[in-house]
Amino acid sequence: MELLEFYVEDTEGERLDSYLAFRLNNVSRSYLQKLIKEGLVLVNGNGSKARYRVKIGDYIQIKLPEQEQEEPIPENLPLDIIYEDKDIVIVNKPEDMVVHPAPGNPTGTLVNALLYHVDSLYSGKDIIRPGIVHRLDKDTSGLLAVAKNEIAYNSLIQQLKNRSMERVYEALVYGVLNSDEGTINVPIGRHPVDRKRMTVRKENGKEAITHFKALEKFQDYTLLEASLETGRTHQIRVHMAYINHPIVGETVYSKRKNEFGLKSQLLHAKKLGFVHPRRGKYMEFEIELPVKFKKVLEILRERNR
Repeated sequence: MELLEFYVEDTEGERLDSYLAFRLNNVSRSYLQKLIKEGLVLVNGNGSKARYRVKIGDYIQIKLPEQEQEEPIPENLPLDIIYEDKDIVIVNKPEDMVVHPAPGNPTGTLVNALLYHVDSLYSGKDIIRPGIVHRLDKDTSGLLAVAKNEIAYNSLIQQLKNRSMERVYEALVYGVLNSDEGTINVPIGRHPVDRKRMTVRKENGKEAITHFKALEKFQDYTLLEASLETGRTHQIRVHMAYINHPIVGETVYSKRKNEFGLKSQLLHAKKLGFVHPRRGKYMEFEIELPVKFKKVLEILRERNR
């Protein structure tokens, strides 16, 4: 059984089940309600109810039962396939879609959609993540490479390890960057209290390197391009918050005002480049920004006129 522990730091008066569903965005609210009812969620050391209103400083413990891995089921969900051959699939993942199933969230994921639309995916020993080579956060849109067989999987994994796969993002961040480009090279690790969050950890973290370049500057905002040299969990989100330019719409690592009413961060994986696993030739794919992202930029450009 996995134990999660953290303090409420950023909200007052929200229902416990709603707060936990937001905080643990890969666990469904209905599953959390079940855990609360079974006494597996403690608030300040005591059992609670789903309707309890959380307070800043509350200490929450969640016992997550170990669950047997069940093979994901194919689902006829919309899927934007950019490219496909006998070895790989390139998809444009929408925001608000989890990449693979997790406890309490067994359906509605990218993997469920892939199993329906694609004839074969390489699973190896990991049946809940077939074909998945790298991931995007639930609220991050953009390009993902998926492996259909062992040759493709091993090749793409090796390219990630030797840092030859090109992964370029666009993000809108708070504030105006002082430098037009730069590199953030600080290690990232699990937060010591909240295991669902990452943080800069100079002693116990893993190497994390993000290169960034300003594309367009607005009053109080900057549109930038970020490329990953490493691929740590939440890397761009953590690094941009670390230099005091968090991503617009981000709520885990930022408390900035959300003037556009966004429900997710403006972070988009726009470019993906790698050597084809079988043909040995370099391939590069690029996808335009989602409509929501474009609309915010239109507002900011109008202000600049």
